[in-house]
Amino acid sequence: MSTLLWVVLPYVSLTLLVVGMVWRWRSDRFGWTSRSSELYESKMLRISSPLFHYGILLVALGHFMGLLVPKSWTTAWGVHEHTYHLIATIPGAIAAVMTIVGLVGLLYRRFVIRSVRLATSRSDLVMYAFLTLAILLGGFATLTQQILGTGGEGYDYRETISPWLRSILSFQPRPELMADVPLAFKLHVVAGFLLFAVWPFTRLVHAVSAPLGYVSRPYVVYRSASPSVGTSPSARGWSPVGSSRRRRRRRARSSLDIDEVGPSGA
Repeated sequence: MSTLLWVVLPYVSLTLLVVGMVWRWRSDRFGWTSRSSELYESKMLRISSPLFHYGILLVALGHFMGLLVPKSWTTAWGVHEHTYHLIATIPGAIAAVMTIVGLVGLLYRRFVIRSVRLATSRSDLVMYAFLTLAILLGGFATLTQQILGTGGEGYDYRETISPWLRSILSFQPRPELMADVPLAFKLHVVAGFLLFAVWPFTRLVHAVSAPLGYVSRPYVVYRSASPSVGTSPSARGWSPVGSSRRRRRRRARSSLDIDEVGPSGA
C-alpha cells in the first residue's frame, strides 16, 4: 500500500497530467477554455471568481515554496523554523479562507442557479468533486495540524512531505518518508494527485494558458443582419437603401402622384 500510494499514484497522476495536456492541446484546441458562464449569471461571479482565483494562486505559491524549496536553504538565509511557520501559516490561512469562500460561491451559483446548472457538463461535475475534496482536505490539514497543532509550531512537513515530493520529481522515490505523516496531510496529498490525474480532461486546462495575444489581437467587429444598422433615427432623406422607412416614403410619393394626375387624366 505504501508503494501504491507514494510511488505508483504520483507517477501515474503526473504522467496523465503531462500526456493528457499534450493530447488535449493537439486534439481539442477549440475546447481549451474555461467555458465562461457569465452570460447566465454575473453578480455572484464577480465576487466569487476573484476570491477563488487570487486565493488559489496564493495557495499554489505557498505550496511551491514549502514543498520545492529545501529547509536547508531557508535556514541558510537566516529564516528560523518559528519565523517560517508564522510566514507560512498566517498568509496561508488567509489564502485558504479566500479560496474556500470563493469556491462556495462558485458551487452555489453552479448548482442552485438553474441557468448555470443546465450549462454544467459531466466533466464539470468530476472537476468540482476532485477540486473541492483537495481544497477542503488541505484546509482541514492546515487548521488541525498547523494552526491548532501542539506547541504552536505545527507539523514540520519540510522534514517529510517536501523531501518525499522532491524524491519523486528526481526519480529517486523514498516512500518511507510518508510513513509517519499525519493522516490529514496524507489524504490531502492523495486528493491532490487525483486532481492532477483528471486535470487535462476538464476545464482546468485554462489554468496553464496565458492570454499573451489578448493585447495585440484585432477588435471583433459586429455587424447587424438587418438593413438598418443604426440605433438612432436617420436624418430625413438619408434612409438606408432597402429600409422599410424608405419604402414607405416611396409608396407615399407614388400615391400622391396618382392623386394629382388622376383627375386631369379623366
